[in-house]
Amino acid sequence: MSDDDDLVQRARAGFEELCRALNMDEEASSEAWRTFQNISTNFTLEGSELHWLACSLYVACRSSVPTVGKGTAEGNYVSLTRILRCSEMSLIEFFNKMRKWQDMVSVPQDFRVSTDKLERNFTVSAVIFKKYVPVFRAVFKAPSEEPPRVHRSRKQRRHPCTVTEVFNFCWVLFIHAKGNFPMISDDVVNSYHLLLCAVDLVFTNALLCNARKDLLNPDFTGLPEDFNSKDFRPSSGPYCFMEQLCELHGGLLLEAKGVKEHFWKPFIKKLFHKRILRGKEDALTGFLDPLNFGDSFLSLSRVYEEHVLASGSLDERIFTGEGASEDIGTPGPCLCGGVENQDSSTSRLHASALKFSTPLTGRKYVQENSSLPPVLSAMKSVGRLHTLLSGTKQGPSAKLMETLRTCARDPSDVISRRLKDMFKLFSQHLESGGSEISGTDTAVKYFHLAEALYYRILESIIEREKMILGDADLSCILEQDVFHRSLLVCCLEIVVFSYRPPGDFPNLIAIFQLPAYHFYKVSVHLITSTRYQYT
Repeated sequence: MSDDDDLVQRARAGFEELCRALNMDEEASSEAWRTFQNISTNFTLEGSELHWLACSLYVACRSSVPTVGKGTAEGNYVSLTRILRCSEMSLIEFFNKMRKWQDMVSVPQDFRVSTDKLERNFTVSAVIFKKYVPVFRAVFKAPSEEPPRVHRSRKQRRHPCTVTEVFNFCWVLFIHAKGNFPMISDDVVNSYHLLLCAVDLVFTNALLCNARKDLLNPDFTGLPEDFNSKDFRPSSGPYCFMEQLCELHGGLLLEAKGVKEHFWKPFIKKLFHKRILRGKEDALTGFLDPLNFGDSFLSLSRVYEEHVLASGSLDERIFTGEGASEDIGTPGPCLCGGVENQDSSTSRLHASALKFSTPLTGRKYVQENSSLPPVLSAMKSVGRLHTLLSGTKQGPSAKLMETLRTCARDPSDVISRRLKDMFKLFSQHLESGGSEISGTDTAVKYFHLAEALYYRILESIIEREKMILGDADLSCILEQDVFHRSLLVCCLEIVVFSYRPPGDFPNLIAIFQLPAYHFYKVSVHLITSTRYQYT
C-alpha cells in the first residue's frame, strides 16, 4: 500500500468516527466526503485533514434537507459546536479555514453571506461577553463570596439559585433573545443594550425574590436607599434600573429604552406565556424563586438549543463553558478573576472588523479610537450621531425649504421623490437578504437617521456655497442627481457604521449603483465640512 493510500485510509477512518460521534445521516456524510476528495485532489490542504473534513461536513449539513423535527430550518440539525469539539478545532480556526474552503468549493453567495453573518455574530458576542463580566460583577456578588451549598435531601432538591447559576442564566436569556432578532444579532450597539435589558430584568427579579441580598452587590449604586437596612422590604415594583446601568456602563438611555420597549419586553412576555419562564406573567417576575428557577433554566436552555440547531447558529454558551479558551481559540475571561485587568484577546478578536478605515486624504480628520473598548467606541459613534441630529426634525428645516424655494427651479419635489425611491430600493435590498443588515424596522431606522443627516449637511453645504457665490442661483448645482445620491449614501454609511462597525461599504454603493469615484469625492467633502461636529 502506498503512502497516499495510507493517508486516505486514515482520513476516511477519522471522518467516519466524526460522523458516528455526530450521528450524521448518510446523505450529508457522503456529500462531505466526495467534496473533500475532489478538493484534496486539486489543492494542497495544510494542517489537520480532520479540520478540513469538518468544514466540508458543515457545508454539507447546511446545504441538505432537514431529516428530523418540524418547522423551518436551514439544513441538517447538527450543532456547529459539536462538529468543532468532535474534530478538536477551535472556533477561530474554523472561521479561518472556512473562508479558504468556501473559495476552493465555490459555495453559493447566500451561503457566504450566512457564514459571514455567523462570524460577525460571534465577533459581537465576544465583545459583549467581555463587557458582560464587569457589568454583572458590579450588580451581583462574585461567586467566590458565596458560602458553600448545604447538602439537601432528595425531597429538598429545589434550592435557591447561586450567583454562578444566575450568571449563566442571564447570559442564556440574553443570547436567546439576541438570536431571535437577526436585525440585532450582529449590531454591537443594540446587542449591548439588549444585554443591559437582561441584567435589568434579572436584577429586578433578585430584588423582588424575597430580597435576595445574598445575590446582590451591596455597593451597587442602583440599589434602593434602604437596601442595607435590616428592615428592608422590597415594594411590589415595577422596578427599572436602565438609567443607572446606562449611566454606569456607557449605554445610551434613549436607545436602550427603545430596545427594551420594542424588542425585549414583547419577547420576555412570550417566554412567560409559553411557560418557558415560570412566575408572574403580568409582572415578568418570579423566575428566580426556588420553585421556578430550575424549570425556567431548563426550559430556556432547551428552546435555545432548538433555535441553534434549526438556524445553524453558534451555541454562544461557549463563552461561559469551562473549556472556553480551547473552544474559542483564545485566552478566555473568567468570572472570578480580575477580568478588568486581564488580557482581552477574545474582545480583540477580528479587531480590524471593528475599526474605521478612511481614505488617506480624510484620515487626518478622524480621531484615533483604538484605545477605546469596541463597545464604548460604538456607543461613542452613536452618541455623536444623536448629538449631531439633536433637535433635527424629519425632513428639511424651514430655513432650507426657504432657500430651495428661492432657486429659479425649486428642487424640493425632485429631492423628496429621489429620497423615497432610494428608501424603497434600500428596503427591497434588505428584504431580499442581499446585505448583512436585515429587518424592515432596521431599514426604516437607518434610512430616517441618514435622511435627517442628509438634510442637515445639505443645508450646511448650501450655506458654504452661498458664501462663495453670493446671490448666484444654485439650481444648476442642486439639480445634479449624482451629487444628491452620493450625499445620501455617505450619510447612510455613517449611520450604518455607527451601529455596525465597520459599516456596509462597498455594498451600499452597489445597492444604489453609485460610481465609487463620485462617492469618494462627496465623502471627502463631507468629512472635511463636518469634522468638528461628528468625527
